[in-house]
Amino acid sequence: MTDHRDVRHASRTTREIKFLLDASTADTVRRWARAHLTPDAYGGGPSRDEYTTSTLYFDTPAFDVYYRRGSFGRSKYRVRRYGASDVVFFERKLRTSDLLVKRRTAGGIDELAMLSPDATPASAWAARWFERRLRRRGLQPVCRVSYHRMARVGATAHGPMRLTLDDHLTAAATAHIGFAGGTTTPVAPGQVILEFKYRGGIPAIFQALMTALSLTPQPVSKYRLAVAALGCAPPVESHPVSSPERT
Repeated sequence: MTDHRDVRHASRTTREIKFLLDASTADTVRRWARAHLTPDAYGGGPSRDEYTTSTLYFDTPAFDVYYRRGSFGRSKYRVRRYGASDVVFFERKLRTSDLLVKRRTAGGIDELAMLSPDATPASAWAARWFERRLRRRGLQPVCRVSYHRMARVGATAHGPMRLTLDDHLTAAATAHIGFAGGTTTPVAPGQVILEFKYRGGIPAIFQALMTALSLTPQPVSKYRLAVAALGCAPPVESHPVSSPERT
């Protein structure tokens, strides 16, 4: 039976730092991470720290999320799948200046049908909150982003820390609520996304890595990279700005 847990997390101490690396620097980070951190609990491969991820992203017809208009610029709605699993995760990620809020509900892949415009989900459906938000905010599927990930973890006095490297990013434009079909396009070829996640101050071990490799943090969004690669966003002024309910 599918685990339908509805997980919510809000924190003013959780931090995410991202970097865009070339392949050579990413290889150096990968070797370092495998020497200093432990494998992700759900990883596979020879080092037990790899898996593939596909994410279906939603936006308005005016691409308000992509252009960060109003409250659309603070939240993303997505459905995520790991490998060929028959379990998917309905997710919202909301960020303000001092708060990171994540909500995630697991469901079977067959439940994606409940997001179609003509579906009538039962009120008891665990991901009904997600479906309601899509409708109220006028969100629809825009693209699917897939990538390979290496993940390593550790612990600090403030809680867990996590390092991920994402490469081989591809994207497919889609109006279909699913994970199949569509012509894929490379996203940021030759580049790798490094991310640190931690609580409290930046862990000394991450700070040392940044110093050793002269790494400079920068904003990186897989969704925005994908839309840019696909060229599917309309010009800024071609659609009126949407007026959603508050997130």
